[in-house]
Amino acid sequence: MRTSAAPRRTPLLLLESATLLSGIGNGVAIVALPWLVLERTGSATAAGLVAAAAALPLLLASLVSGTIVDLLGRRRTALVSDSLSALSVAAIPVVDAVFGLNLGWIVVLAALGAVFDPAGLTARETLLPAAAQCAGWRIERANGVHEAVWGIAFLVGPGVGGLLIAAIGPVPTFWATAVGFALAVLLVAAVRVPGAGRPQRPPAGLISGTTEGVRFVWRDPLLRTIALITMVLVALYLPVEGVLLPAYFVGQGEPARLGIVLMVMSAGSVVGALASSAAGRLIKRRTLMAVALLITGGALLGLAFLPPFPAMLAFAGLIGLAYGPVNPLSNYAMQTRTPERLRGRVVGVMTSFAYAAGPAGYLLTGPLVQWLGLRNAFLALASALLLAAVVAAPLPALRTLDVPPRYPSAPPGSGIGPAEGPVPLGEQWAPSAHQVRDPGV
Repeated sequence: MRTSAAPRRTPLLLLESATLLSGIGNGVAIVALPWLVLERTGSATAAGLVAAAAALPLLLASLVSGTIVDLLGRRRTALVSDSLSALSVAAIPVVDAVFGLNLGWIVVLAALGAVFDPAGLTARETLLPAAAQCAGWRIERANGVHEAVWGIAFLVGPGVGGLLIAAIGPVPTFWATAVGFALAVLLVAAVRVPGAGRPQRPPAGLISGTTEGVRFVWRDPLLRTIALITMVLVALYLPVEGVLLPAYFVGQGEPARLGIVLMVMSAGSVVGALASSAAGRLIKRRTLMAVALLITGGALLGLAFLPPFPAMLAFAGLIGLAYGPVNPLSNYAMQTRTPERLRGRVVGVMTSFAYAAGPAGYLLTGPLVQWLGLRNAFLALASALLLAAVVAAPLPALRTLDVPPRYPSAPPGSGIGPAEGPVPLGEQWAPSAHQVRDPGV
């Protein structure tokens, strides 16, 4: 028997609210951490070092985070991970009060905080298809909303971060991050959807489970291609937010302007993500991905010239708008090409690819700024990103975005899942050979 519409939407509302709050906390930290380093050291190289110290644990933790999700369960992993994330960021003002923060402490605490984030992100991501099913939403609509929520979080978070830095300083600002994670824990604790509890078919172990996830991603042409594209783009873009823009606005003495630029970028990504579902019905998904990549690269190059502030805002908004559909399309690929029992591991592995080149990008950026100057270093990274987009846009594997799902949701009466309705998208029910013709397999 179907329940009323409002209760069925409750899991999705709780999940996205938790995503919003944890994202706001991270958005505050994106501004506060480099600002703290630059304020204490005055060195762009030191800011790059701290960013790399956070990015390397992100890579390692995200690689195994999906296996942890598939071992322990989705809701439990989210609760533990977000609780530890809250404690790790709260440690920054506590350590400063007790011992006094120096660069070594900041590196250690940034790395510690990065260890816990991927498991929580992966767990919430793997809960999304089931929550969308409960709400009666198409998975593409849910993906667009989910990424828009992330965009809203990073629209609000950096702005709040900039205002808090100006009002109370960077160290106390980290309490806002801790509060965001703590509230996310309370919301996820109330989520009840199929597949949220103990897994019925957990992996044999951490290493073997992770290896299985890596092997699955690498053998799938579409997932492998998206993972590699994302790895290159993230490596070239993260230093822009984590080093170049903070260094520029520190030199200008304008913390609020840094927050505004990041807010405008996030506002554009919200619109782009929400529009991605409708755009996917009008044009091919592959075309949408290609256009998104090319416009993102071109707009970032425009921003790299460091034009007057109004023009910076225009380029920032265009970057967000263009890149908005990329993550929903990536999520769609993972959800429709991955069996349910592997979903956590595939999300974790794909996320780890996104962070794989991050540390190298951060470590390169500091010396690049010292050697070329801020503007030229920015232009070099932006040009490389545009070149990567030009190479990626015509790749044949992206055609697979437009083939029917390999793992759609199991229909009622299929013998998979509860009798009263379909189970989450991606459950282990594959259409027969004559129903799917997949050129990427």
